[in-house]
Amino acid sequence: MSSGTRLGLLFPGQGSQFVGMGRDLIDTFPEARQTFEEADDALGVSLSRLAWEGPEGELTLTMNAQPAILVHSVAAWRVLQRLSPNPTMAAGHSLGEFSAYVAAGSIDFAEAVRAVRRRGELMFESGSARPGAMAAVIGLDDAVVEAACAEASQRGEGTAVAANYNAPGQVVISGDEAAIHVADSLLRAAGAKRVIPLNVSGAFHSPLMRTAEEGLREKLDATEFRDPAFPVISNVTGHPVDNGVAARQLLVDQLTSPVHWVASVQTMLAAGITDFIEVGPGNVLTGLLRRIERSATGRALGTEKELGDFLTAEG
Repeated sequence: MSSGTRLGLLFPGQGSQFVGMGRDLIDTFPEARQTFEEADDALGVSLSRLAWEGPEGELTLTMNAQPAILVHSVAAWRVLQRLSPNPTMAAGHSLGEFSAYVAAGSIDFAEAVRAVRRRGELMFESGSARPGAMAAVIGLDDAVVEAACAEASQRGEGTAVAANYNAPGQVVISGDEAAIHVADSLLRAAGAKRVIPLNVSGAFHSPLMRTAEEGLREKLDATEFRDPAFPVISNVTGHPVDNGVAARQLLVDQLTSPVHWVASVQTMLAAGITDFIEVGPGNVLTGLLRRIERSATGRALGTEKELGDFLTAEG
């Protein structure tokens, strides 16, 4: 990374987990091995074994997937710190925002692992108490998706809302199963290229997650938040956060608020970010980056080869 680089970090969210995640890092990078060991100690269970060996169905459960992704992301970030990077700002998609605050020194890693584990439990419990659904809508403007959700909600079948503004023409909707079914029909009639049901355990980032707020607030109130060393973009507002008090509240608000990912990336671009690095499992955010701004430079660093090649090139 040259001296003129303005670096933006991107941290993935739920859905990026896979059996074997992070396993290739531990033999090459002691920092990664230590990170997984710290997480196991913090939780009192072998999260590392679940991440590396599965079974997939258990790893996919939200209370497991969320901490596993955070641990993989922090392990990769600690390896990258060999280069003494100087990020300008960071953003994380949903649970990835916790990873971003760990990287920025706002929250201790072990505390973040425990908080994210609790967040996943609370979200699962909310989904069990009031089952919901989510679906990705491809090929429609945001306003059309929002209008379909509003109409579906008005028909008395429950609530449907836009939950993730991931990229132009890609919005995820969330809400009661019946309302999402109505919205699905309306969106197809409006010309959606595809409406893809998502395999989730609840209606995340919708009012159906309201019952999880109190528990997460209680957990985060008992967790120390420091001012981040560099700004972290809030999913809720799409704006930078530079103090720990605001970070704590926005992470609670995030449960029932949509993820404004397009606005978050645009904020980073407007701040002059020249290079983006997706830190952790997969490359979903790198793909979304290119859909938001085709000229943006981004790369995913989560595997042993990706990190090794990058360290060699930059070191």
